Amino acid sequence: MSTAEEPTSLTTADADRTVRGKSEGSPADGGEMGPETGREAIIRAARRAFTLKPYAEVTMRGIAAAAGVSPSLIVKRFGTKEALFNTVLDFRPAAAELFGAPPAELGRHLVLTMVDLRDRLRGDPLLRVVFSLGIEDERTLLRARFREQITDHLTDVLDGPDARLRAELIAGQLLGLGATLSLHRPDGATAGTTAERLADLYAPGIQHLVDGS
Repeated sequence: MSTAEEPTSLTTADADRTVRGKSEGSPADGGEMGPETGREAIIRAARRAFTLKPYAEVTMRGIAAAAGVSPSLIVKRFGTKEALFNTVLDFRPAAAELFGAPPAELGRHLVLTMVDLRDRLRGDPLLRVVFSLGIEDERTLLRARFREQITDHLTDVLDGPDARLRAELIAGQLLGLGATLSLHRPDGATAGTTAERLADLYAPGIQHLVDGS
């Protein structure tokens, strides 16, 4: 399958943004439900569908209903179910934002950007790799894309010894952050905490792995 790249806007995390608790979404994507239109709504609905069901059980009509659009709009924008599936499997837009800082500033940038992405996407950009319920071939492909586009990318960014090990541990830290923010909404301590405060507490551990010291 060829990968259809999902465009993204490159913005910095708002230093004063609060991690807001919204109504419950799917734990599979760490999502909060909210009003969406167009391409974003389609991609979000597709991520949830392909995470919770095997590929063969997902229909364009079902995705359209969940996104509040017509099936013809999905066909117009993505063409086929396979093309939409490949968009869901693409972690590169998230990687472009997550790794868009020099190594010396990367730990804090990763935390702030994760919070910002969750807010803008109304869901976690990475957790689908953990919670996917597809058949083995689909889960294998999803994890291969994650390793290639997230872990391998990060390995190339890091200097010093054990770069691959540190990259895997950092990826685990990001998944853990996403899971924590999802599990403890809407009334957990993280729901009333600013992104800056989360970075104060969580980023030093990630930065230690980035530095390799």
